[in-house]
Amino acid sequence: MGGAVIARSPTQEALQRLRRDRMAVAGAMLLFCAALVSVLAPVLAPQDPTQTNLAQRLAPIGTPGYPLGSDELGRDILSRLIWGGRVSLLVGFGAVIVAMGFGVIVGLMAGYFGGWLDSVIMRLIDVLMAFPAILLAIAIVASLGPGLRNAMLAISIVGIPYYARIIRGSVLSLRELEFIQAARIIGAPDLRILTRHVLPNCLSPLIVAATLDVGWMIMAAAGLSFLGLGAQPPTAEWGVMLSAGRQFIRIAPHLSVLPGAAILLVVLALNFLGDGLRDALDPRLRQ
Repeated sequence: MGGAVIARSPTQEALQRLRRDRMAVAGAMLLFCAALVSVLAPVLAPQDPTQTNLAQRLAPIGTPGYPLGSDELGRDILSRLIWGGRVSLLVGFGAVIVAMGFGVIVGLMAGYFGGWLDSVIMRLIDVLMAFPAILLAIAIVASLGPGLRNAMLAISIVGIPYYARIIRGSVLSLRELEFIQAARIIGAPDLRILTRHVLPNCLSPLIVAATLDVGWMIMAAAGLSFLGLGAQPPTAEWGVMLSAGRQFIRIAPHLSVLPGAAILLVVLALNFLGDGLRDALDPRLRQ
């Protein structure tokens, strides 16, 4: 007798394809470790990240009590990296959540209702996209004033068009399908159709876009901090550490190399995971 064929749901098939992608799995594990270290920063950090010790100023890597050396004020770099990861990851994921929330609402309204509302919304989106994202973020922070909260708000605003266009494109291809028309015929309210039928079918591209966008948000926040527009000293943040270490790049390169490597690894892990999710959720790859 032939063996029974076990039917798998699309979600199970996607997870199986994702598990076979070694780079995506490695990215997910690296990202999980970074998030875990950031959450446990109060326990894992050997010292207070803002505690200064001028006697150990610019200590090299391997100095007793300073395994990754110290900065220009004698602060432990390992502790600042651990605490800085908490700030950078929080800003990156928080900015994506804010941008995605507003972008989804705008994209759903524009794509589902169409007409003059779609025209007005998309023209405003086009205006935002006409400016380079990082320059627009700098302009917003310059008008609001430097600070971590304003930097997070700025990169959230420049990220809204990205999600709005993705959702609008998905809604335009969904709103004329039979199950959406059937929901309209039986008198279902528009809000119910959007939340129960349209939005769940837009989640796959949205998840992939959000995963890839977190890396950009982290780099943008670090770039603003590097320019003095984001987190302010003595806050332990990777962009702030990069900015402070550039003055000592010749005599103490580890001040810039270590936070730069941390940003590189986290962004690389997010890109690997995002690429894996994109391949796993692509219906064309289903067998």
